[in-house]
Amino acid sequence: MKSEEVWKNVHSERAAMADTWAGLSAEQWAAASWCDGWSVRDTAGHVLASAEQTPPNFFKELAGAGFKFNVFADRGAKRLAALGPDELVRRLQARTTTTNHPPGPTVTWLGEIVVHGEDIRRPLGLKRQVPEDALVAVADFYKNSNLLIGSKGRIAGLRLRATDAEWAHGDGPEITGPLSSLILAMTGRKQADADLTGDGVASLASRA
Repeated sequence: MKSEEVWKNVHSERAAMADTWAGLSAEQWAAASWCDGWSVRDTAGHVLASAEQTPPNFFKELAGAGFKFNVFADRGAKRLAALGPDELVRRLQARTTTTNHPPGPTVTWLGEIVVHGEDIRRPLGLKRQVPEDALVAVADFYKNSNLLIGSKGRIAGLRLRATDAEWAHGDGPEITGPLSSLILAMTGRKQADADLTGDGVASLASRA
């Protein structure tokens, strides 16, 4: 997928995420997300932090966190979560045309909004049908990446095959299921394992 198409999908998913946030109740904002230790509101703060980030500010904040990425990410999430729901919605809507981003490949930010969108929606029982080409681009990125998330190592020696898209990867015991759930599983979300079947599910679950 070309860079302009990636950004088109990033902007579309951000707009859909902002619409989801606009409809959440106070109880839903406070609910646990699929990001360990973060509420829905904290995860929303992280989504906005990534959308507003620039390389110079990224390195400044990372240095301030002692170059500990988890500390850096948690600080950013909590700081922006404190803005409150209305401001989170407004500021994410303002990022549906911009292309600034932290260091890294453009497709990283598509993966960011797709995965964290599911981290927020799924525990609330909400659904979003992400376009197939966007999901394929994200899956193709994560299958070869060990940076921070470790998805390449997590799925090594396994065959993943989507049941709702033309996508498959790897060799070994097979895991089948919706592509969005395969993406969540390869990025360490054990909760997505309930959507998957096959001889390789238990092995993948043990690596999350």
